[in-house]
Amino acid sequence: MSDINENKQGTPEKENNNPQNRPGENKSGMSRRKMVKALAGLPVLGLFGHQLLKKRDYDLGKREAIMRELRLDEIKFPASDYGSGNNPGGDLLRVGIIGYGVRGNQLANSLGFMHPNDVKTRQERGTLDEWLGQEYLNVALTGISDVFDLHTENGMAVARNEIRPGGENAPKLPVKRYRHYHEMLEDPDIDAVIIATPDHHHGQMTIDAANAGKHIYCEKSVANTEEEVNALYSAVKSSGVVYQLGHQITQNVIYQQARELINRDMLGKVTLVQTASNRNTAHGAWVRHMNSNGNPKPGCANTIDWKQWLGPAPEVPFSQYRYYNWTLFFDYATGLIGQLFTHEYDAMNQILNLGIPKTVTSSGGIYFWKDGRDMADMLHIVFEYPNRELTLLYSGNLSSSRPRGRVIMGHDGSMEIGNTITINADRNSTKYQQAISAGIIDPRSPMVSFNPSSGQVDAVTSASERYYAERGLTTTTINGRRVDVNHLHLREWIKCIRDGGRPSVNIDVAFDEGMACVMAQKAYVEKRVVTWDEVNRKIV
Repeated sequence: MSDINENKQGTPEKENNNPQNRPGENKSGMSRRKMVKALAGLPVLGLFGHQLLKKRDYDLGKREAIMRELRLDEIKFPASDYGSGNNPGGDLLRVGIIGYGVRGNQLANSLGFMHPNDVKTRQERGTLDEWLGQEYLNVALTGISDVFDLHTENGMAVARNEIRPGGENAPKLPVKRYRHYHEMLEDPDIDAVIIATPDHHHGQMTIDAANAGKHIYCEKSVANTEEEVNALYSAVKSSGVVYQLGHQITQNVIYQQARELINRDMLGKVTLVQTASNRNTAHGAWVRHMNSNGNPKPGCANTIDWKQWLGPAPEVPFSQYRYYNWTLFFDYATGLIGQLFTHEYDAMNQILNLGIPKTVTSSGGIYFWKDGRDMADMLHIVFEYPNRELTLLYSGNLSSSRPRGRVIMGHDGSMEIGNTITINADRNSTKYQQAISAGIIDPRSPMVSFNPSSGQVDAVTSASERYYAERGLTTTTINGRRVDVNHLHLREWIKCIRDGGRPSVNIDVAFDEGMACVMAQKAYVEKRVVTWDEVNRKIV
C-alpha cells in the first residue's frame, strides 16, 4: 500500500566508444590538444582550463584504479525484458478490486485503467503518453466492491473508460458492482482479486479469497494479529493461488543492484542496519478527514455501509473521523509499523534476506499529535538477529521532516540507499586499508556511486550525487525509460499467474514480514521484549 493512501477502500549502458576509454579525449569527444588550444585562446582562462584538464585526468585515473580495486567492471546486473514489445500472452485475466479508495484507484491506473477526469488532467500536464506507453497486460477490470457508493461509482467509471494502454486490443468487458466482497469471490467470472481495504480486513479477505481459488494481490500490511498471519499463510499455501504482497518498491532496480553489491562483500561484515521515516504534516500523520479547503470529505451513514466497513473490528457508532483516519486506531491498523516500517523492512529484506527477528523491543509515544489517536507519533524499534550477528534499527517521527536515510553498515564500508546508491569506505577498514593509505580511496567521499537512470556503476573521487528517495518510490528506470513500480509489481504477479513461478513478495516473504510487524506491535503495546520461538513458530 502506498503510504499516501487516504482510505484504502476508498540511460542506456555505457557504449564501447565511451571517451573515458580513449586516453586524451574528454566526454564530448574533444581531444586534449584541441581543448587546450581552445582554452589557450583566452589569456586569463587558458592556464586555469589546463589545470582543470589535468585534474580531470587525475580523477579519471583514480576512478579507474578504484574500478580495478573493486572489480566493478565485472558486475552484471539483472536485465529486464520490459518494453521489449513482447505480447503479454496467456488468457485474458479478469480482475476484481475490493476497496476502491485512493489506493484502489492507483492500482487500477497501474493495471491500465483510468478515470476520464484523470485522463484529461494528464493530457493537460503532458503525462498521458507516458501512462499509455506502459505495457499492455491483457487484463480486464470486471468487478468493483466497496462500502462507499461514491467510491464504487468512481471505480465503475474507471473500468468502463476505453482510453487505456493496449488501445483497440484492450478488452471491453462489462464491469459489475458487488455489494459485498463475498459476492465477488463467489463469481466464477472473476479470476483474481486486488485487496486495497483498510488493514483490519486483510487477513480474513485473503483467507476467503484463497479458499475461493482467487489469485490475490493484497496491499500491506499482511494482517494485524499473529493468529491472522498464521491462518492466511495456511490458506494460501494449501490453495495453490498466486499471492503477492503489495510492496511496489520491490520492483525498483536500485534494490536489485544494492543486493548484488552486498553479495560481492563490498561492505565487509554487516552488523548494523538503520532505517527511518520522517513526516511533519497532518496528512503525513494520517489526519485526512478534511479536504484542502478545510471542509469535511464526503460520506455519511446513508452512503457508507458502516457495518461492513467495521467487519471484525469492535462495534462503534458511525464516525467519519474513523472512516478516513482509520490508521490512527489499533482497532484497524498498527500505525507507523504497518504503514511505514513495512516499507523499510521490505527494502532491507530484499537486500539482506533478514527473515523473522529473534527479539524485538519498541519504545516511543504520542508526543505531538494530541488528537485521540492510538498510534505513536514517535516510535523506535530494535530488531535483533543474533544468528546473523546483526541489528536492524527503525525510527519513525511524525513531527519533523528532516530526511534520514537507509544505511547498511559494515566493517569495511557503509551503503546509503535512496534514488542512488553510494558506498563509502570505512576509514578503519581492513579490506581497503592499502588503497586508503595510497590515496586511491578517500573515506570522506563516496567510493562508489550508482544511479539507476544511467544503468551503470561508477566510481567517484569527489562529492557525488547523494540524495534520498522519498519514502515509497513511485517510479524506477528500466532501459532508459521511467516506469511505474506499482505497474511492475502487478505485472510480475500476473506473469506468475499465467506462467508459474513465485512473485518477489510471495506468501513466505509475507509471513516473515507479518510476524516481524506483529512482534513490533506487541512489544510497543505490552512494553516488553518480544521473542520469536523458531522451533514452535510462534511469538512468546
